[in-house]
Amino acid sequence: MQPDDSITQLIEKIKAGDEEAAHVLWNRCFPQLVRLAHGKLADRGTRMADEEDVAIRVLDSFIRAVAGDCSPDLRDRSGLWRLLSVTTFREAVDRIRDEQRQKPRVQGESCTLDNGSQAGTHPMDRICGRDPTPGLAAMLGESCERLLGRLEPDLRTMVVRRLEGRTNREIARPCSCSLPTGERHM
Repeated sequence: MQPDDSITQLIEKIKAGDEEAAHVLWNRCFPQLVRLAHGKLADRGTRMADEEDVAIRVLDSFIRAVAGDCSPDLRDRSGLWRLLSVTTFREAVDRIRDEQRQKPRVQGESCTLDNGSQAGTHPMDRICGRDPTPGLAAMLGESCERLLGRLEPDLRTMVVRRLEGRTNREIARPCSCSLPTGERHM
């Protein structure tokens, strides 16, 4: 295969089943299509498909169409480039649209409200109760005991009293510390 084969000759050879002609056409067009797709897909953040995916899909479709004799009548390089560039642009737009369609929709808790909701109840209360399950309560108790065990005795006493709902003054008095010291520890 001559490197200076014309586009028309390459297309005719691809129609005849010449795989080397398909490789030559691919190598000539792929870098340009990647740059074109990059221009459309640039600044899209994280993408599921990149510009090379777009270029591969476009060239693969084109070469299959030519090999299956389903391609338009292309007579020159500019006709081929117009076809490939429009196809690349459309493929990039389709990829952007598909990516946007697949983004999960996040809804607030208002989506769980129904017309029969009682005033003053939280929508999540219908999903789970306010009280923890026995297993969760046991796990939380064990975690609290483990964490409290790491504290110095005076500080542990202060934390337990805070968990009991006592005020800073009530916490500081039995621990033999002033109110500002007790507040600072808390």
